[in-house]
Amino acid sequence: MKELVVLLILLAVVIFAAGCTDKSQGNSTDTQAAQENNSVFKTNESEQNTTSQEAKEGSSVVVVTSLEQINASLKQGPVLVKIGSKHCGPCQAMRPMLKELATEYSGKATIASIDITESPDLEAYFNIGYVPDTSLIVGIEDGDYVYMQEDGTVTKDRFKARIQGQMEKEAYEDRINLALLKEGKST
Repeated sequence: MKELVVLLILLAVVIFAAGCTDKSQGNSTDTQAAQENNSVFKTNESEQNTTSQEAKEGSSVVVVTSLEQINASLKQGPVLVKIGSKHCGPCQAMRPMLKELATEYSGKATIASIDITESPDLEAYFNIGYVPDTSLIVGIEDGDYVYMQEDGTVTKDRFKARIQGQMEKEAYEDRINLALLKEGKST
């Protein structure tokens, strides 16, 4: 009996440490509704300075704290959004690879990162269960995001198109390249 209790406690700790959450809300890109339902968080001053400095270099991972940032980036091309947590080891391990992708796809696609501990409103909006959770947003249709699936088809259902867990860089490159080909942009 003691072993079962200890095992359950360990399981709970592992789930908590992995950043597991279970929140659900709608999935509309109506930013006014999102703002009314959830406060839009602003980046702190050091994040803004870092982000603006990296933006000047043209090869940064954009720290997203609001839907408006995603919507603005979509005007330039597809947006790869990695959703994670500063407490998630695999999420942190993805940082160098995301920076490489940002450099490689500079001017063609945006590489973005959302920290659910800093932006719980976006965690709820995207209905995050486990992190890391990544999606490639390729547009907005009828107020909903459109996502690129692994086979190159698009869907409004993020769950059909998401990339769960930490994958090899090629998995993200393949998805971005498919989106760029559909847009008629060379990779």
